[in-house]
Amino acid sequence: MNYGPAEIMVTALAREIMSRDIVFHGLASPVPMTAMKLAKALGIEFTFINIAGGVDPNWGNPAVIGSTLSSNLYEGGVADYGLDEIFDLACTGRVDISMLSLVQISPRGEINMSFVGGEYDKPKVRLPGGAGSATLTPVTKKTLIWKTKQDIKSFVPEVAFCTAKADPFKQFKVITNLCTFVMENGLLVLESIHPYSNLAEVQANTGWEITQTDLPLTLAPSEEELALIEKVDPNRIRYIEF
Repeated sequence: MNYGPAEIMVTALAREIMSRDIVFHGLASPVPMTAMKLAKALGIEFTFINIAGGVDPNWGNPAVIGSTLSSNLYEGGVADYGLDEIFDLACTGRVDISMLSLVQISPRGEINMSFVGGEYDKPKVRLPGGAGSATLTPVTKKTLIWKTKQDIKSFVPEVAFCTAKADPFKQFKVITNLCTFVMENGLLVLESIHPYSNLAEVQANTGWEITQTDLPLTLAPSEEELALIEKVDPNRIRYIEF
């Protein structure tokens, strides 16, 4: 096997992007950034927008640092915008995919990005807060959540605070280092398990019961996809999240 969690997550995210989509990723997002560059390299004609304010920046320009606020996501773009304009775009139904992450998630698609431990006014750890997830999750046509370390601290029966919640009538998918979940009838269910993992490992790292027993494997990255990942990310910035 010549790939690992980073490559399978990048390809799984890239495969969700369709022609003519408008796709956004936010702060601290090396894996989604690489996925969007991969989709461009595969010839998918979509609009790439990001937290740095760039619209269709030069995707062939490799990232050299892990920050997704760098000039790499701005230079060569066809336009630029303020962050408020992303929210306006999404709230008028014109963002097809938002790629976001989380600190905690429940089986009902409740996302916590606010605090863990203690109380809201006196938390043990204060997190970034709502911002993109609270605004974009309810209004984006498809939300793709990525989490590079799935464990029982992050996949919990009840979140400490609900910063945002998936709309059960919109597409909502969670892609981790072990598997993919998809929202069905208001609950997250397993869609596939990555080839190097298994149901027992996924269950051990999920804080709610998984009742499914017969599940397909996530489609492994093709040789073409792996070669293009190396082309768009020769400095392997995608590994910073792992």
